[in-house]
Amino acid sequence: MTSALISKDNGEAKFSMTFTAEEFDAATDAAYKATRGKYSVDGFRKGKAPRSMIEKWYGEGVFFNDAIDTLLNTNYPKVLDELNIEPISRPDIKFGEEMIEKHKGFTVEVTVAVVPDVEVKEYKGLEVERTIHVVTEEDVNRELEFSQKKNGRLVKTENPAENGDTVILDYAGFCGEEQFDGGTAENQSLKLGSNTFIPGFEDQLVGCKAGDDKDVNVTFPKEYHADNLAGKDATFKCHIHEVKHEELPELDDEFAKDVSEFDTLEEYKADLKKKLEESAKQAAEYTAKNAVVNKLVELNPFTIPQVMIDDEAENMLQEFAQQMSYQNISLKDYCTYLGKKEDELVNEFKPQAESRLKARLAVDAVAKAEGFTVSEEELNTEYEDMAKQYNLEVEKLKTMMVGEGNEKFIKQDILNRKAIDFLYENAKLTDVPEEPAKIEEVK
Repeated sequence: MTSALISKDNGEAKFSMTFTAEEFDAATDAAYKATRGKYSVDGFRKGKAPRSMIEKWYGEGVFFNDAIDTLLNTNYPKVLDELNIEPISRPDIKFGEEMIEKHKGFTVEVTVAVVPDVEVKEYKGLEVERTIHVVTEEDVNRELEFSQKKNGRLVKTENPAENGDTVILDYAGFCGEEQFDGGTAENQSLKLGSNTFIPGFEDQLVGCKAGDDKDVNVTFPKEYHADNLAGKDATFKCHIHEVKHEELPELDDEFAKDVSEFDTLEEYKADLKKKLEESAKQAAEYTAKNAVVNKLVELNPFTIPQVMIDDEAENMLQEFAQQMSYQNISLKDYCTYLGKKEDELVNEFKPQAESRLKARLAVDAVAKAEGFTVSEEELNTEYEDMAKQYNLEVEKLKTMMVGEGNEKFIKQDILNRKAIDFLYENAKLTDVPEEPAKIEEVK
């Protein structure tokens, strides 16, 4: 078998595969031996008829399809390696005009979508803005208040419940006189003002004391997940067991000693500011790197095969479905809630899929242009970091990741990070202050 590359551009590769008469005859004979048990010929037990008799009864080309399939399936992967072709779609195979006959070779032309060869010319000195957040005293105080609330405690109170208080209650839900399933709980903890329950529920508990009974009247949202309750009026009969008020610790030196390794509040605040500044620096770098990659794609336009975009959009949908499953929401239920089909969601992912692919391929092209490589030490460090992340032993992780494909993807991630760091280090960055968040005036 011989192969020849016809063309490779615009995300598509064409090549030929030519098989000799000897190869075709051998494959046909192998097909006869493998499938002769399927054919019945008068005068012969099934599977015992000679090839010539089966061909006489069923036609000379009875074994041709199996022979051709064997030749193509066996040699197609080899040709891809020989011609350095990375397919992203099923091959389209066309036969020549010559008849397929015994003792005669044949040629096929194969067309397949491939990862496009991307060449980037402008990638050094990319001009982008880097947004800098200057950490203020207000930021530090906000972080301090968060730490204060985190270390607060709930204390029983005989006072009426206020927003921010936590009530411990029993409740039972009714539509009219009929109690409905799923609307009952005992010793439920509910923080008023958290908007955890149906709109209007928590507001009606404000002012209640421990021991009170309260009928809470609400209307379920029209888009409520339970169809039998959507849009309906309901009454929840509630009994308040306890009201608890959040008691916050004093912000003083003792507080700093309790929550940190520092002896004074000022030292603790200084450390909070330092950490916030480091976080702001990392955030600025992250967004600037994204901006650099976006600029790279903008200055080096190229097209991506549609099949590649379609596949990426499907992958993104599956990633989204996995994230939803962590919240115990199935993709089917999510689609039902939105009134959409999965195909519609896939289409919505396609613009983002195209952007993601272009960024990935452009960055990969930079890595190739700069000749970046991955050392064994870098690969081992990556395995060690992954092992820490998944709380596994390094050798066990390596065993789980066995396979040339997995290692290839890991190396590609390392190369892409190197390329992005290179782009960032060689970019022309203009630092701009972050605009303060606009707060709309309540009229």
